[in-house]
Amino acid sequence: MVDRRTLLKTSLQLTLLAPFARLTNAAADKNSRFVLVILRGALDGLAACAPYADSQYHALRGPLALGAPGTEGGVLKLDGTFGLHPALTNLHALYQARELTVLHAVATPYRERSHFDAQKVLEAGKLTPAATDGGWLNRALAAMHGAGDTHGAVALNDTVPLVLRGDVAVNTWAPSRLKNADEDLLARVRRLYEAVDPPLASKLNEALDARSIAGDAANGAMGGSQQQVTPLVNAAARFLRSPDGPRIAVIDVGGWDTHANQGGAQGNLATRLKGLDAGIQTLKTELGPVWADTTVLVVTEFGRTVAVNGTRGTDHGTGGVAFLAGGAVKGGRIVSDWPGLASRELYENRDLMPTTDLRRVFKSVLAERFGMAESALEHAVFPDSANAKPLEHLTA
Repeated sequence: MVDRRTLLKTSLQLTLLAPFARLTNAAADKNSRFVLVILRGALDGLAACAPYADSQYHALRGPLALGAPGTEGGVLKLDGTFGLHPALTNLHALYQARELTVLHAVATPYRERSHFDAQKVLEAGKLTPAATDGGWLNRALAAMHGAGDTHGAVALNDTVPLVLRGDVAVNTWAPSRLKNADEDLLARVRRLYEAVDPPLASKLNEALDARSIAGDAANGAMGGSQQQVTPLVNAAARFLRSPDGPRIAVIDVGGWDTHANQGGAQGNLATRLKGLDAGIQTLKTELGPVWADTTVLVVTEFGRTVAVNGTRGTDHGTGGVAFLAGGAVKGGRIVSDWPGLASRELYENRDLMPTTDLRRVFKSVLAERFGMAESALEHAVFPDSANAKPLEHLTA
């Protein structure tokens, strides 16, 4: 016999736990790895993946326009409309190997042009920048932990980015600018803390274990584009391929705000794209066989204006591009409800019109690779997102 109080208590517990239920999903892989790369400053999606055959493209882009495939400095052809920036040779090879999907005309629900607010919406997974209760990826981790999956996450940064802040503790790692202490000194420091402050000793041991996993990547220098990305992806690969390491990593890369002297096939943006391209290839190489279970999602807070400005750059925009790469990706395609660049199709007469909510992409990865139920995604991870259904079949 079950009394009324016990029944009500049990019902309430089930109601509270319901959003954290996992979906029984044959596609969910316990070996799945996920890398989220955030390009801060707003990547110009019309440069990274140019709609070279759109009738308005060359007139609006002016000196920033990229040439047709096969011409000097021309795009790397994807199909009859789109081509990758010529600096993205490795991404182009991934596309040809069906390990890259390009998602164009994407955006979060944010429709203003503040970097700070746009990044908050991107990382919090809410409708407005007013949200203060952590990030969507940490809430996803909470759902996974609630279902018994206790694999963690690491932020390749000095601090935890908003997307990973929340109730679930995560690790951080960043390249050191200081000479590493020798192992004898570290052993003595460990013993000292274990004797006088066991809780702090536990945290120290976690940090030193992370340093050990990162290994030689800790010696990488920061500064510049490729130098900025390479040590981070090297460390991410070491963490993700470790049997007892995290399954999720977040990498921050700044410097994508190109108001002036952006450049076309060559120039400031091309240099940064080349660094990103090399970083993704390094990640694939360093992950080795783990790459087959890996999904890498490259996003930015918003796109940039369609037309070039007076300082040969672009200003803050709306619709942009995202890249989904990895051995677990059903690639070799462009996923886009392309709006076109005709004046009547532009957002506020200046920006690429967003037609796909980025939350649909996030949801797809979490559902297809980590087996999360739609109820958990809608209620716990991305509240107020019932209209943003997961895109289907982005990954294997």
